[in-house]
Parts: sequence; C-alpha cells; structure tokens
Amino acid sequence: MTSKSFGKLADGKEVELFILKNKSGAEVRLTNLGAAIVSIVVPDRGGSFGDVILGHDDPQGYVADHSYLGFIVGRYGNRIGKGEFSLNGKVYQLGINDGEHHLHGGVNGFHRKLWNVPASTDSSVSMRCISPDGDEGYPGKVTLDVTYTWNDNNELVIDYKGTSDAPTILNPTSHGYFNLTADPRNTILDHELLIEADRFTPSGSGSIPTGKIEKVEGTPFDFRAWRKIGERIDAPFEQLQLARGYDHNFVLNRYDKAIHRAAAVYEPKGGRLMEVFTDQPGIQFYSGNYLDGSLKGKGGIAYQRRSALCLEAQHFPDSPNQPQFPSVVLHPSETYRQTTTYRFSVKK
Repeated sequence: MTSKSFGKLADGKEVELFILKNKSGAEVRLTNLGAAIVSIVVPDRGGSFGDVILGHDDPQGYVADHSYLGFIVGRYGNRIGKGEFSLNGKVYQLGINDGEHHLHGGVNGFHRKLWNVPASTDSSVSMRCISPDGDEGYPGKVTLDVTYTWNDNNELVIDYKGTSDAPTILNPTSHGYFNLTADPRNTILDHELLIEADRFTPSGSGSIPTGKIEKVEGTPFDFRAWRKIGERIDAPFEQLQLARGYDHNFVLNRYDKAIHRAAAVYEPKGGRLMEVFTDQPGIQFYSGNYLDGSLKGKGGIAYQRRSALCLEAQHFPDSPNQPQFPSVVLHPSETYRQTTTYRFSVKK
C-alpha cells in the first residue's frame, strides 16, 4: 500500500489517496473522504487493464457529488420513509434529503465525513468514522470501522464493524457504480446480470417499499438466470416505470449470516466478470437511472443515464418501519458486522 495527498478541502484539511496493487498489477485506489472507492483497475479478456468504477479526480469532485459515487453511505444505506422511525417507544425524525424521505444517511451522512485511518498493511486500509449522538437525527454515538483489502485474486473485500453507546439503527453499504467496459461513455445495457434471489421488495412512490415481498418469477425482475440488463428495462411494468428502470432491493435466497454469492455481472465484449459475495439479506440493484450528464467524473467524462450499475449489499429499505423485514437495530452490547466482496475475473 502506498499513500499520497489527494488534495485539500475548502477548510484546508488534507485528503488522502491510498493505492493497493496486487502481484498481477491490478489496482484499487481509495480515499478517506467518505471512505470512497476511487478506482478499480483490472484486466479484460485480452489482458488490457481498465478502470471499472465511476469516480472523481479530486476531493472537490466528491464534495460536489450528489450521486454517492463509490462512497460508504449511512448510517442507513437506502431510504427511510419520511425520515421517521420508532425505537423503544420513541419517535426519531431524521434529515430529509430525497423528496419527503431520508436517503443514505442524510445530507451529512458517512459520505460527507473525512474518515480517520487507524491502520494499514501492504494490502489493506482501515478507515474509521465517528458519528455523534443526534447526527442527522440518529440516536447514539456510533463508531464504524471499514477495512478494504485487495488481494492477489482480484478480490476487494470490505469488512465493516460498528458499535453504538445507545440503541440505534445501522445499515451501511458501499455505493460503487460499475461499468465493466471500463469506458463510462458506454451504457451497461449489454451487461449480463445474475441475482441469486427468488423475491424482491416492490416499491411505491418515492421508492419506499410497500411492505410486500413478491416473487420475481414471470416479471422483468427475474435474474435467476443470466439476462441482459437492457432486455426488459423499458418494459411496461409498473415497478420499472416508477423507478425509471431498476432501483430495487432483492431478497437473497441464502441468508444465514454466512457469506454467499449474491449476484454476478458479465460484460461479454471484453470478458470481465464481477461477482458479489455478502452476508447481508438483500442487495439493491440500481441501473443508473438518475445519472443525467450533469455529473462529471474522472477525465471530465459526463456520466449519462445507465452508464453504470450498483449492487449494494444491505438490509432492506425502510426496515425500521417494516417489522416483517430483518431487524437493523443495534444495541450497545452488540457489534454490527458485515463482509462484502467484489471479485473480478475474466471469461475466456
């Protein structure tokens, strides 16, 4: 691991850039601003290296970013309806930043923090965020440690460890935007997708779950076998029309708190394959529907609609208000843990 300055914030604080390179020359770059993944450079079928994740060239890009490119988001990844939930008989009102709802931890969530870096090795970087009691309306002082490890198998392993000094809710996730062509001027519509889920959670207005859990069978949400993302994305199906494409939580078939494969994406032209392994109960598939060209990233490229996809391992959206969903409550006597791995390889 090597580190260098990534630049400075408006208040003069230094932002760091961390570079992890494995034996094959594949490389991951990270920053402690929002604990964001800046780049992932891996080979295609022909051995050509390319950057498969969207990001920014400097801290100013991340400060101005409202699409959460590569950030660790939280305290609550995804949405909480009207930013309100009840815990132990008390109602908490969170910050509203997505219509009338709370999204990805609010305006000043984990993605807006300059994380500390308490430890690093040749292949890993550990970052820490301390969120005070009342931060964005959440109860309890939360300490979240996230360790990124880049190994010789081209696996980016993300380990989370969280504690709180009072009962609270916690559901962080990594919000990476992937394009396996390594050129975000291409769309991801020809990428092929597999999701290990028989069910999903349909949403109503504002992308808040209705509370139902429905089967994917017979719908455009059936990715149990490989399907091109663009094959059915514009089908006259209400759930797709509400979200302008895919932006939904899939209920993973195997949830026993062990690590299992949740999803895989394949780009047939270059041959890159990305597999996602997690111990979480759900994965949010987002097809970049709200990228509109106004956000410029690395190299000044304007990120257009459907130029990337997200596969966010997490608990279900709005879980604090949906008692039938797995619980996201964290007590002071407990430790929140999550491990999610993004594995990159090629198909010959």
